[in-house]
Formats: sequence, structure tokens, C-alpha cells
Amino acid sequence: MTGQAPSGTELPAPWGELLSFQYFQRMCPPGAGYGYSGGSLQGMQESEFRRLGGMTYLDHAGTALYPHSLLKGFTDDLSENIYGNPHSQHISSKLTYDTIEHVRYRILQHFNTRAEDYTIIFTSGSTAALKLVAETFPWVPEGSKHPSSRFCYLTDSHTSVVGMRGITALMNVLSVPVNPKELLFSEKNRVVAEEQNCTTPHLFCYPAQSNFSGSKYPLSWIQEIKSGKLCPIKTPGKWFVLLDAASFVSTSPLDLTVHQPDFIAISFYKIFGFPTGLGALLVNNQIAPFLRKTYFGGGTAAAYLAGEDFYSPRPSVAERFEDGTISFLDIIALKHGFDALERLTGGMENIKHHTFALSRYTYTVLSTLKYANGAPIVRIYSDADFSSPDVQGPIINFNVLDENGDIIGYSQVDKIASLYNIHVRTGCFCNTGACQQHLGISNEDIKRNLQAGHICGDDVDIIDGRPTGSVRISFGYMSTFEDAQTFLKFIIATRLSESDIKFPSQITARETIRESVGSPIQNDHTSNNNANKVSLKTIISDAEHWNNSSAALKTTETSRAVVSERAIPVYRNGSKPITVTNIYLYPIKSCSAFEVSEWPVGNQGLLYDRSWMVVNQNGVCISQKQEPRLCLVHPLIDLEQKILVIKAKGMDPISVPLEENTGKEIQIGQSKVCAHRVQTYDCGERIANWFSELLGRQCRLIRQSSDFKRNANQKHEKGQATTGSLSLVNEAQYLLINTASILKLKEQITERLEEPLQTEELIQRFRSNIVISATESFEEEKWVEISIGALHFQVVGSCNRCQIICIDPQTGQRNKEFLQTLSSTRGRKMNFGIYLMNQALCSSLPNILSVGSQVFPVLKEDTEIQSQLFNKEKTSG
Repeated sequence: MTGQAPSGTELPAPWGELLSFQYFQRMCPPGAGYGYSGGSLQGMQESEFRRLGGMTYLDHAGTALYPHSLLKGFTDDLSENIYGNPHSQHISSKLTYDTIEHVRYRILQHFNTRAEDYTIIFTSGSTAALKLVAETFPWVPEGSKHPSSRFCYLTDSHTSVVGMRGITALMNVLSVPVNPKELLFSEKNRVVAEEQNCTTPHLFCYPAQSNFSGSKYPLSWIQEIKSGKLCPIKTPGKWFVLLDAASFVSTSPLDLTVHQPDFIAISFYKIFGFPTGLGALLVNNQIAPFLRKTYFGGGTAAAYLAGEDFYSPRPSVAERFEDGTISFLDIIALKHGFDALERLTGGMENIKHHTFALSRYTYTVLSTLKYANGAPIVRIYSDADFSSPDVQGPIINFNVLDENGDIIGYSQVDKIASLYNIHVRTGCFCNTGACQQHLGISNEDIKRNLQAGHICGDDVDIIDGRPTGSVRISFGYMSTFEDAQTFLKFIIATRLSESDIKFPSQITARETIRESVGSPIQNDHTSNNNANKVSLKTIISDAEHWNNSSAALKTTETSRAVVSERAIPVYRNGSKPITVTNIYLYPIKSCSAFEVSEWPVGNQGLLYDRSWMVVNQNGVCISQKQEPRLCLVHPLIDLEQKILVIKAKGMDPISVPLEENTGKEIQIGQSKVCAHRVQTYDCGERIANWFSELLGRQCRLIRQSSDFKRNANQKHEKGQATTGSLSLVNEAQYLLINTASILKLKEQITERLEEPLQTEELIQRFRSNIVISATESFEEEKWVEISIGALHFQVVGSCNRCQIICIDPQTGQRNKEFLQTLSSTRGRKMNFGIYLMNQALCSSLPNILSVGSQVFPVLKEDTEIQSQLFNKEKTSG
């Protein structure tokens, strides 16, 4: 296919030229073409990847995307044929066996080798392939008569490679990490090959392509190490090479007639996107007879005895190592994967040049972008200059910088990217060694970060001002120039445009509050608002019902008082008291708020808050991130009739009883909320059909069972554990926001909006339970405890915001300006509001939270001073 300029690429100077298709064409290196012959990328997108819609998918190193024709070919195959267990002998079994063997040959053909040279052993993925090598390699342990084996691995390796050392340690074999620079640039590792009598086997493992930076390590190392010309470490013996090719083969050809490692580990979803959970270990037949295998599963035995230690393996290497029934249907899908890839692209060589052209262009423009003061916008982590596809894969790893050169946390970049429907990968990418090398993170830093609560895969991106990870984008065979252009537009729009935005001088939050918050903010956005507010009289009249039937009001042993008896709540910022202005609960998770004047408090927070949630047909929670229209669902609780009424425009209202149905017809199930298991029960077909009709997709309403207690195990800033019972909330029982903080944010975001922004709308976007009228903006972040009437709460942290605040609660429409303004206003933080947990509830009557109640905070310095005084008194006493 010849490159065709996509539509809509005209941009004003100075970015118009850099982001033009003509500039991209000039940037393509000689021989590196964009697209594929015989078709257009636009046509491929429309026919094969229509489901992408307006999405820009830039995580191909995470997984490729499967084309529609692959799935159709596979399902048609399954519809037309009967595939039986390949270990049987009937006709359908023979068909399966023969098809699998055909796929084995197809894989060997893809890597330009033969069955005489390599054997395909199917595994659950490259991780299982690496583990298999560690378990079966003919290691010579320490303490034997012969020199012991060594396992060496490049520090720029996936976790699955480094994890092999756990197996070698059990076998009393020493593992030695090797820095890439030691092999790339040090001549001491290159020696003149000499005859050696020592035959002790050693294993060296390295990635053909770094999954962190995309750097391609020389495949020439394979023969140099095997021949003894290149030594990872100086030790007598014979070296074997394990090539981790999972990242490399996703976009590059691997010719095993030119380079012949002893082992190659691959995962097929990296190439085709489907099936997942299937990989292979390619074993050089010269080393295969020396592998040691202890366990044997179904299908691997030629004969064995159950009552005597007798076992004879099958002669075939593959059958000897493929324990149990292999994933034969998934293996059959590979045939259709190869067919689709060849038909759409013409082969891996074309893919290599296509993806490199995109990555080189993106790298070049990113490197060019600078702030007005000359500071770079990004810091790219790479050992190559993107001059050749033979040394660099289609991966760009970077961190975004501010004008002062400070790194903006990857979590913040990820959230902003999601507003533009751009999918990137963040963190350390299961490659701690490369992350340490490029980001300058020491071993001690890793250990300290772990003690501070940071683990791989979370969103803790900055600790003590230093990054814990980075951002990675990666291109695949279906990626287009428009994908690269959209990403670069996103970087320019969110970074360079900010330097041109001028905000007016701010009036103080104190003056604004005096003008705007004389009384509780009224919610008049729905016609039934007044009916939504429940009187204290109604609450008290139902006290007996709650005490007898609601587990939310029973005091549990897990609740404990953490307010120091010596701590006296004080308010330091002026004479005006802090009061509660609004109370909201959200009976159905991610749906609209239900505003009240007073409401009972139980051991899980506000009674009935997040007691229900909407799930898809697989039982997975649906939030506004996936389905913004959930904000148009208005639940309200009628305590007198003991029902939850659910309303939505264009739908007849429907109700659900507040009392739990414990009948036999109710289906009990398990769900997940923020990775925590919760026990739920289904609310029935009637309500499921209501939500399915409203949202246009299969979904159901479920409720958390009162028999199940989901405990919060959190650490606040002092490192002290916080324990309490949670409903279906994400983090804590309550979320509190401050009106002064809202008004400060409103002043800045109004400058970006075409229409005026109402304070009430902004409050609703932040989906709080408690709104207060403090004097200073963001002073709530200095509190550790608060008291409201007879209720006491512990502050357990700040709320890190996501794209849900960009959804208009009245229309369900998105506007990314809200999250972007929060990001720029808070100075690399995206926190707004604080999380609260109940202190122990002691009263036998319902505890009531009311609008107008005075709030008494305990500041951090108060608890510190009082702790010092207490310790001093204790010592003197």
C-alpha cells in the first residue's frame, strides 16, 4: 500500500509542518515504507478493527489487537469441524492431532526453520516457557565434583526471566545478573576462543528486544556466546543461550537459520492478539536430549506403573514436555492468526519497517518539542537514536516534564491521555532492571518505596520527588500515521498550550465564600429534589426498624476509636465556624446522587450508600468510565415505604425493596470492587431488564449481602492501619470536599469553558458524601481527624481523581477540561477531597449526620504537639 495522507491533518503553524503527513513521509528512512502493498490502512481499520472507534491504541507491546477476520475464520472453523481430545484415537481426535502438527510446521516456517532443527513445545505463554527451561536445564550444582553451572541474565529483562533464579537457587546454582553495557561496550568480555575440556553447562538469557525501551540487543551474541568468543562471566564450561523473543517477534522477523539460540520463548498474543494464554518454547534439537524432566502428566508417558517407580517417556520431545491435554482449540486458532497476518501485511519484514517508520517519526517530533524557555517537554529513555529498525523496535519510553524540568507522574499522564481516548502503558512494565537503569532508581530506593506502600502496578508515581516509573507507547502492524499524530497532538495540547493560558488574579477564597455560601447549596437540577430530602422526624420514626434489621447500624468489633483522648479539636483559621452544607449518598454505585438534609450513619458509612451496583453479563462492575449514562439514573430512598425508587428519563420508575430478600430464588454471587472480593445477590430479572433497556446492553443490578463484611485495610500518613467495614465504595466510607476548594478550582476552569459554570454542577462532579464550608481552600488536606456533632471520623488520605469528574452529571457528556485544569492547578497532583472512616459507633439509636452541623477538625500539627506533650508527661511521671 502506498501511504495516503489521512484527512484532517491540517494544523496551524508552527505545529502544522511537524504533524503533517508530508513531514512524516520525509522522515521515513530509506527502505522503511509506511503501510502494506495491496490495500490501505484505512480499509484495514474499517474492516478488521472497527471496534476501535475513536480510540488510539498505543499498547501493542502489551498485546497486539486481533483482527476481525481471525475470529471469523476461527469460529467458522469450529462451526464446521469436530475437534476431539488429541489423546484419543477416533476420527475427531485424529483431526485435532493432525491440525496441531500442521500448526507446529506453520510456526517453524514462520521462523524459517525445520523440524529437524527445532521442536515446538506449547506452553501457557513465554513465562511458562522460561520456567520450563529453568526446571529442566542440566544444571551442575555447587559442591559437585565438577565446576558448577551459572545462570546469567541481562538486567534489562522481564520479571519472568529474573524469576528463573528462584528455581536455580533451589538447585544450588548461582545466578549472576549482567549489565547490558558490560556486554555492549566492554572488550574484556570478548576473548579468543580456546579449546576447553570442561563441559559444565551454563545458561545465558537475554531479550532480543527490551520491552521497556524497545532497544534490540545483537542477535550475533547468540553465536558469539555459544562459541566462547563472548563471555557473560569468566568461568570454564560450555555456554547455552535462551532468547526471550516475546517482545521482539511481535513486530520483527526472527530467522533461525541465521541465528540459532538453544531456546526461544514466545507468546502468541503478542503477535496476533488472540488467543491469549498460549505460548511456546522452541528447543534446539541438539540440546533437547539433555533436558531433565521429573514430573510427568497425562499424555507424556509411553508407559508407567502406579504401584512401582517405573516411567518411560514418549520419544517425541514435544509430547514428553507437554503435560496434560494441550489447549488444542487455541492452537488451532494460531493457523488463522498466521493466515490473517500474512494476508493483511505480507509478512513480518513489512511489519518491522511499517512500525519503525511510525516510531521514528514520533520519537523525532517528541525530541523536538520544547517549552518557551527551551526546556524539553519529555525525557525519552532509549539506548538508540531510532536510526535503524535493526537496533530499535517500535517502543518509545518517556516521562513528561514541566517547564522546570520536573517529572510529571505517569499516573497523571495516563489519566489525561484517557480523556483523549489514548491507551498507553505506565509503570515499570515488569522490567525493574531497565526501570532502575534509565530512571536512576537504586536498590535502596526500591526497598524504601515498597515500605512506603508502592508496589508494581499501582499508581504511586512520585515518591520524594522522584519517579517510580514512566510512560510507554508502542506501535503494532495495524497502527496508522493518525495514531502517531493524535498522540503528538495530545502532548502539544496538554503541555504547550498551558504556557499560553493566563488566569486572572485570584480573589481570596474567604471573600468568595462569604458571597456565595451563606446557606447550604440548594440542589434544583431535578424536579423531584425536594422529595429527595428526608426529614429527621422520618428517620427517627424508623429507628426501631434499622436497629432490628439493618446490619449497617450494628456496632462491630472491627470498629475502633482512633481519636486521641488528649486531642482537642480546634479551628485556627478565623472566627467563622465550619459547617456541613450538603449531604449526598449514592445508593447505586456510579449513578446519580441522592441529596438529603439528615441521614443515619452506620458502620459502613451513610446508610444504603453504595449498597447496589450495576454489572455486565460477566458480573463485572460497570462504572461511568465505561458507561457515562449511568449518571442519568436517579435513585432515591423512600424510608416510609422501605423501597429504593429508580428513575431515568424516558423510563417508567422501578423500585427495589430495602429489606434484603433471603429467599431461595435469590442468586448469591461473588463480585470484585477495587480488586476486593464482595459477596452479592442478584436483584432479579425485572430490574435487570430495566437497566438493559436503558443502557442498550446486557446488565444486572446486584446488592452487597449484609452477611459479608468487606474490611478496609489502609494506612494513613502516620503509617497507622485503619480498619473498618466498607460497602461497595472504592476506598473509604466517606468522601468530603470543601466549598472553598471548589470555588478556587472554579475560578480557573471557568476561563477554559465557553459557557458559565455553576458551583453546584462542579460540586456534583466530585461525587462527595459531605460538603463543608471551610474558610481556606484545601485546608482539609491538613486534617487528621474531624468531629461532626456526636460523630467522629478519621482522615485516611486524599482522593486521587480520575476522568469521571469530566462527565456532566446532567447530560453524561464528557469535557476533558475539568481534569486538565485540576492537574495544572494542583501542581502535578490530581487530588481533590479527603477520605473519611467512622470511629466506633456506641449509641443504640441511629447516629445522624445533618446539614448545618458544625465541623471540628484536628490538624496534623495538633496531634504532633499533643503527642510530644503526652510523651513528656509520661517520661516525667
